[in-house]
Amino acid sequence: IKRGEIYGLLGPNGAGKSSTLKVLAGILEPSYGKVEIFGKPVSEEIEVKRLIGYVPEETVLLESLTPREFFEFIASVRGLNGGVNLRLSKLVSAFELTEYFDTPIATLSMGTKRKVSIIAALLHEPPLLILDEPLIGLDARSSRILKELIAHHASKGGAVIFSTHIMEVAEKICHRVGIIHKGKLVGEGTVSELRQLIRSAEGSLEDIFLKVTQQEAGIRDLIAALEEE
Repeated sequence: IKRGEIYGLLGPNGAGKSSTLKVLAGILEPSYGKVEIFGKPVSEEIEVKRLIGYVPEETVLLESLTPREFFEFIASVRGLNGGVNLRLSKLVSAFELTEYFDTPIATLSMGTKRKVSIIAALLHEPPLLILDEPLIGLDARSSRILKELIAHHASKGGAVIFSTHIMEVAEKICHRVGIIHKGKLVGEGTVSELRQLIRSAEGSLEDIFLKVTQQEAGIRDLIAALEEE
């Protein structure tokens, strides 16, 4: 994944997307091979953690804290100076979190907890964002803001890798996509390059995905069977 690039990771449920992102974030050990973040092996945990912002699929927060306390904790752990307060204020305002700023995280909705997790990942302006299904639970406005922030991050030379089930989003904002099936990368490239892979001059990313993961024929058979009823 290159600097300035948005890379989408696609695959059916259980294909290995979340596990791959956890390996990149240094949470899981790779079964084999090596993983480097900007030239640093993920085994150099402290250095790598400075370089990444990670949003897991399942939101995990210190729920006894309020968002304000949680962000103060994150800033302290990361050694961020007072200048981070302006960035935090802008992010809190953008995601409309102000009214919940002093509310215990445990009482917040799933979508609001998601916003807290996203802001925490963005707070230190990491060179690499690792986002696992980041749009889950977000309303339309917050989803749009996150997509704009992802694009802005890449435009400044940052790198982004994220998993999603929303093909239209991946097709619209990703420079490249990788398709995982049964733990293996079965396709990678721009949408145009993937069309060449399946020998098709047209078709959406969803069409490409279903063909590459060999699900298209099964879906046609299922729909045909349903239409017979």
